[in-house]
Amino acid sequence: MTPRENLLRIFRHEMPEWIPLCGHMDPYNQPNREGMDPKLAARLGTVRWHDESTVHFSRNLGLDIMDYCAPPISVAHRRVTLTSEQRGGDTVQVWHTPSGDLREVVRQCREDGTSYRVEHMVKSAADLPALAAVLEDAVITENPDAMDGIRRRRRLIGDDGILTCFLAGTPMGMMFRVYSGVETLAYLHADAPEALADLFAVMETHYLRQVAIAARSEADALVSIDDTSTTAISPAMFEQYNMECTDGRASMCHEAGKLYFHHSCGLIRDLLPLYRRTAMDAVHAFTVPPTGNVTVAEGRRMLGDRITILAGVGQLAPATWDLERVRSGVRQLYEDARPGDHFVVSVAAYPHRTMQQTRAVVDECRKYHRLGA
Repeated sequence: MTPRENLLRIFRHEMPEWIPLCGHMDPYNQPNREGMDPKLAARLGTVRWHDESTVHFSRNLGLDIMDYCAPPISVAHRRVTLTSEQRGGDTVQVWHTPSGDLREVVRQCREDGTSYRVEHMVKSAADLPALAAVLEDAVITENPDAMDGIRRRRRLIGDDGILTCFLAGTPMGMMFRVYSGVETLAYLHADAPEALADLFAVMETHYLRQVAIAARSEADALVSIDDTSTTAISPAMFEQYNMECTDGRASMCHEAGKLYFHHSCGLIRDLLPLYRRTAMDAVHAFTVPPTGNVTVAEGRRMLGDRITILAGVGQLAPATWDLERVRSGVRQLYEDARPGDHFVVSVAAYPHRTMQQTRAVVDECRKYHRLGA
C-alpha cells in the first residue's frame, strides 16, 4: 500500500497498515541547519509559506507527506480602496470604504516575511459596517497560475502522501486572529451580538466563494485555519457562531470529493464535544500536553470514531533536549492512540532542534507506528 492510500484509508474509516508519520515545515517552523544534509539545506533555502519545503523535508527523513498549499484565488475590489505606507518595519494600511475607514498596522518580525498585527482593523462595533463593506466589495476569482501550481505540487507528491489547501478560518476565527483581536471580539460578543452575527454572515458568504474555488483544485483536503482555543473564545461562542458554518464548509468539501479539517492548535478540551456534532473529518494540529490541555486518549473518547486526530509531537521535544522525556512522551502518545485507526502524527522542523535530534524523534515514532507495535 502506498503512503497516500494508507492516509486516505484513515479518512474512509478503514484500518491503515501503519499510523502515518508526516513531516511539516513553514516559516514559524524553520529548520536548524546544524547536521543537515548540505543538499537538503541548499534545496530548502529560506523556507516560505506554501513552498515545496515540506515535501523535501519529509522525503529526506523518509516520512509520509501531508503538504499544504494556498487557495488558488485572486481578490480584487471595485469601490473599496487601500492605501499603504511603510514606517520602518511596520506597514500601515488604511481601507477606505463607503462606511468609513479602517486602519491596521502589520509589523514584520523576520526576513522571511513573518509578521503580526500591532493594530487591528476593528476597534469597536462602529467599525463593523466598514469591515462588511470591504468583504462585500471583494471580487473573488480563480487564479489559473495558482491552480496549475497545485496541480504540479500534486504530481510532485505522487503516491507519497496527500495535499491540503489552507483556507481562511471561520468568521469568528478570523476576527480574533486577524480583524479585531481577542479582547475586542469578547466585548463585541457581549455588547453587540446582533451586529456581530450580521457581520459573520457577510464574512462567511465571502469565504464560501473561496471554498468553492479551492474545492475544484487537486488538493485532497481543505483546512480552515482557525487556531481555535478556549483562551480566545468560549465553547458557547463556538456553538453559537461556528457549528452551522463548519457544517456548511464540510458539506461543500464532501460534495466535491474533498476532506474538511479544522485547524485547532490551542486549548480545545471543552470544544471537542461540539466538534463531535459537526461534519468535520479531522482536528488539524491537535495539541497535546504540556502545550495543550487534552490527551489523544481523551480526544478519542470525546470525538468518537468518525473524526481523525492529526497531532504534532513538537511539544514532546523541549528546547532543552531530553531524550528520555521524548521517548516517554512518544510512547504515551501512541499508547493513547490505540488502535491507531483515527490518528496521524506530524513531525515539524524547529529552529532549536538539530537534524540529529529531529531524527531521534522520528526514530522513536517509528518504534510504534506499525499497528500492534
